[in-house]
Amino acid sequence: MLKRLLAAALLALTAAACSPPTAAPDSAAAPALTAYFPAPDTTRLEDGGVKMVPITTPKGPFNVWTKRFGSNPRIRLLLLNGGPGATHEYFECMESFLPREGIEFIYYDQLGCGNSDNPQDTAMWSLPRYVEEVEQVRQALKLDSSNFYLLGHSWGGILAAEYALKYQQHLKGLVISNMMMSIPAYGKYANDVLAPQFKPEVLKEIRALEARKDFQNPRYMELLLPNFYTQHILRRPLDEWPEPVNRSFAKMNQSLYVTMQGPSEFGVSGKLLSWNRVPDLPKLAVPVLSIGGKYDTMDPEHMRMVAQKVQHGTALICPRGSHMSFYDDQPTYMRGLTEWMKGVDRGEKTVKL
Repeated sequence: MLKRLLAAALLALTAAACSPPTAAPDSAAAPALTAYFPAPDTTRLEDGGVKMVPITTPKGPFNVWTKRFGSNPRIRLLLLNGGPGATHEYFECMESFLPREGIEFIYYDQLGCGNSDNPQDTAMWSLPRYVEEVEQVRQALKLDSSNFYLLGHSWGGILAAEYALKYQQHLKGLVISNMMMSIPAYGKYANDVLAPQFKPEVLKEIRALEARKDFQNPRYMELLLPNFYTQHILRRPLDEWPEPVNRSFAKMNQSLYVTMQGPSEFGVSGKLLSWNRVPDLPKLAVPVLSIGGKYDTMDPEHMRMVAQKVQHGTALICPRGSHMSFYDDQPTYMRGLTEWMKGVDRGEKTVKL
């Protein structure tokens, strides 16, 4: 899952532009420009595609923020951000790729994130409640099995999988991006594979800080930024991290993150501690794209396994990618994502990438 970053460190990073896509548009799937960007409706006030969706919860009504980009009644992609507690903003690189393919996509800040209401109540940070929130958003946006693609990245991948296991009848396709389907397996991979890649003296100091629960110590992030984040979260030089990533992470809801994930960077101790959906993957009959990166915080072989266990799975492993492969291996990620969606749109259950 996406890791905590200190706001001061994030704001020091500068932007990097999205590289141009390499795949040619599929004219069969892409609507005409005038259809994808229709003329404003003069009978009502236009708001740039923003829709505040009212949701009901056990603690009363709230509003969550969504924004539609483009229009394609056959391919509509709802994006679930990670963290938990980040914002939709780190997905903004999609704007450089999906419109030219004619793919409509929808930004969405989950409750407690970004532009949505924040009840500031840890009882609201619950996986089953978030599943029902996504279903209410689906209904409000009139998404259905003829057009509804759901992409969840990191924590969003957990949420997307849980949603699909309950409501897959409403989906046309599911994308699990950079997220293992077992938290215990994720913790084991972090301890057995990632941690030994640190220099022994660095790992020893990190473990000492964690043992004292001294997570707010600036030294903790001083060690993690060069030794972990730039190796496994986003593999770019530190002074070139994309501005949308910095902006999104700087707004991280720490209450939501710590409640669900826990404070440590190398293991989960929050509500997700024992979450494991690997045994239930064969229940997924909807087409599934499982995306991982060679240098990810998540085991890429696990991501291949996800594609094998679902009924109609396709795996995409980005050879230069880490946890945010849509930045550090954009050509592979964006080409694979768009080709898969257009393949499913043509009626293919699995897509050769």
